[in-house]
Amino acid sequence: MNALPAWMTDEHLSAEITPLLRGESEESLEQLAAEAQALTLRRFGRIISLYAPLYLSNICSSGCAYCGFASDRSFPRRRLELDEIEKELAAMKAIGIGDVLLLTGERTPAAGFDYLRRAVEVAARTMPRVAVEAFPMTVAEYRELAECGCTAITIYQETYDPDQYGQLHRWGPKKDFIERLETPERALEGGIRNVGIGALLGLSDPVAEAKALFRHARHLSRTYWKAGISVSFPRIQPQEGGYQPAYPVDDRFLVRMICAFRIGLPDVDLVLSTRESPLFRDGMAGLGITRMSIASRTTVGGYHDADSAGSEQFEVSDNRTAEAFCQALRAKNLEPVFKNWDSAYNGPVRKEEASCH
Repeated sequence: MNALPAWMTDEHLSAEITPLLRGESEESLEQLAAEAQALTLRRFGRIISLYAPLYLSNICSSGCAYCGFASDRSFPRRRLELDEIEKELAAMKAIGIGDVLLLTGERTPAAGFDYLRRAVEVAARTMPRVAVEAFPMTVAEYRELAECGCTAITIYQETYDPDQYGQLHRWGPKKDFIERLETPERALEGGIRNVGIGALLGLSDPVAEAKALFRHARHLSRTYWKAGISVSFPRIQPQEGGYQPAYPVDDRFLVRMICAFRIGLPDVDLVLSTRESPLFRDGMAGLGITRMSIASRTTVGGYHDADSAGSEQFEVSDNRTAEAFCQALRAKNLEPVFKNWDSAYNGPVRKEEASCH
């Protein structure tokens, strides 16, 4: 493995949140939460941006021990064809969703870059904001996605512990730690406007993971200061294969971690998905968290025809409808926003330069 980048071992980059994570500061958790909430209100107002994931394919070439889509799991594999993607998007738009995250497994011949590019093209015709969570790509590939209407990517490092990473990623292209670590920078170099990062909490020591994730976000924010950076806080959920996390993260630590990130990164979007329970999500909305998934389906083809969808990547904990979730937000005097990006701004600055063929 190549040498780790300097930012990853620079303790100074995470010094301000270290005492907050360990509870060494004089502030109680309640005081920490109050400070995070005040910062969130001041920087973001009462708005919660909403998005939904669209699983394009459960075909995968990697052997991640913790993933329900790993290549050694025994269940039917499929990908959505372009007409099926259109039906899924139509079903999502019918419930108000205008911000979609397209997901695939690791790169395969059946679901590789050309397939993903065509899916982005289809989604960008109808969705104001199109993001991608897929395999690492080259700068040139990210540039092509940006030209086709992709404005954001999400890529979790999963764990920032290189040794643990090597053990958990048993085979396949995802086994390359450094290649994945450098992916957000390649995407930004390729013209993607927003990058989301995260660690899958439960895989490694949570304090060490939080500090490494914070350093990564701080490095990206300083290096690519014109770009949008977001941070997610996914916890391991039950999945096909039955992986049990070696370092389970309780609610109290996750609250502390989110509040610490809000204080340390006041202008960064903090994201919470439907992996978490309704009670926890309602409590964290506006308390550091500014972006949330809604009405999620983690199956391929789960929106248009849920009965025909296959196995889930992981179990969704918050199964509320979009309407019910929005009601819960409004009850807290928060405003759910389904669209905060106009499709006219997708792709390159000069539209005539775009080429998606």
